[in-house]
Amino acid sequence: MSPSKVIIPTAVLTGLLVIAYFFLQPNEKVQEDTILATVKKGEFVIKVTATGELKAKRSEKIRAPQGMRPAGIFETTIQSLVPEGTIVNEGDYVASLDRTELASKMSNVQTEIEKIQTQLEQAKIDTAIDMRSIRDQLINLGFTKKEKLLNVEQNKFEPQSVIQQTQLDLERTERDYGQLLKNYELKQKQAVAKIEEINTLLRQNQRQLKMLADLSDNFNINAPKSGMVIYARNWNGKKEPGSRVSAWNPVVAELPDLSDMISKTYVNEVDISKVKVGQDVKLQVDAFPDNKYSGQVLQVANIGEQLRGYDAKVFEVVVQVNEVDSILRPAMTTSNEIVTETLQNVTFIPLEALQSDSLTFVYKNENGSIVRQEVITDLTNNDEVIISYGLQEGDDIHLIAPSDPENYPFKPLDPAIKEKIRKAQEAAEKERQAKAEARKKKMDNAPIPSSSGGGEDFFIIMD
Repeated sequence: MSPSKVIIPTAVLTGLLVIAYFFLQPNEKVQEDTILATVKKGEFVIKVTATGELKAKRSEKIRAPQGMRPAGIFETTIQSLVPEGTIVNEGDYVASLDRTELASKMSNVQTEIEKIQTQLEQAKIDTAIDMRSIRDQLINLGFTKKEKLLNVEQNKFEPQSVIQQTQLDLERTERDYGQLLKNYELKQKQAVAKIEEINTLLRQNQRQLKMLADLSDNFNINAPKSGMVIYARNWNGKKEPGSRVSAWNPVVAELPDLSDMISKTYVNEVDISKVKVGQDVKLQVDAFPDNKYSGQVLQVANIGEQLRGYDAKVFEVVVQVNEVDSILRPAMTTSNEIVTETLQNVTFIPLEALQSDSLTFVYKNENGSIVRQEVITDLTNNDEVIISYGLQEGDDIHLIAPSDPENYPFKPLDPAIKEKIRKAQEAAEKERQAKAEARKKKMDNAPIPSSSGGGEDFFIIMD
């Protein structure tokens, strides 16, 4: 075979491949410029989604003994605790606290009592010795006084100087006797007061020991009522065996009322303005994805808070769960879809199609060509925006702006129409605010959830 017969077919084949490459490969620019969407009309739902945690709206707190602080025990350890989810009856054992510090205090008080009792015995002995000594002195002075009195009787016929001397001796003895008698009475009162002081101190320590003994008995904590035990929580997580319990936050566990549940969630500061009390909520429990529940917004925090792991501020939102279901348990994770607004029979387009310069517009197909159509927008959700004027249902619009926008004519709206639409939007917003206020008033008498022990919960997940 000659070389020319091989080269010619090869060249032809190569040429065909080059042509096919240029004509058959996908043209990204063409595809990009021709991604279209159709203007829709119908129901428009605005919602805020957030992940929350189920809680009982009301719960009975199981607390450490109230006498911890008076006893000087400001913190102790949970030594043992029944498993979370245990069903208990009133009076059943729930937990026990570490008695190490309590036992040390009881030992110190007992030692102090023994010391005081020794002091009391010593004081009684010292008092008896002192009083006995004074009594002996009184007896001796009594004999001396009789002796002086006898001398006075015997010397009444003696010279006057002798009589006066014996009289003075008698008076001096009587004075000494009276002073000693007075001293005896004062010493007696002093001894009684001293012994009473020691007895008072003894009684104080005995009361302290009894209080500590009673407190020790109460370190075994029993259920105040029947229910399911749920561990309390603080900033550091669940209070489990080994966790610390303080006198200022003595909650060890809770007995929740499972017939009335709420979902506590946190909404970021961007979306919180949309959330109002009384709005409907769709709930789904992650553990049971096939079960659907409904609810209403019960509370919206007025002040945001900075939580660990999040750069932006978040606001606490409490959702009342309408249904009662025996499978619902505290601490279950919920997906909350808060329906902030539902509008009927409105025109809307994807957010991607909206363009903005000094005016808001879209790229619309019109009579076989593309125009830049000015539009008036209204409310938005995560994916779409309402078009109040400028488009009609069924119009085709471009999701991506062409690379040469200056080549397409701009179709502005009549300023008079724009002003009319603006006023209509303001009126519609006032009507929505009035409805929101009416929903809020309906919830004014709804019971507010009781605050949870342990400084509140710190389980936060957000979309």
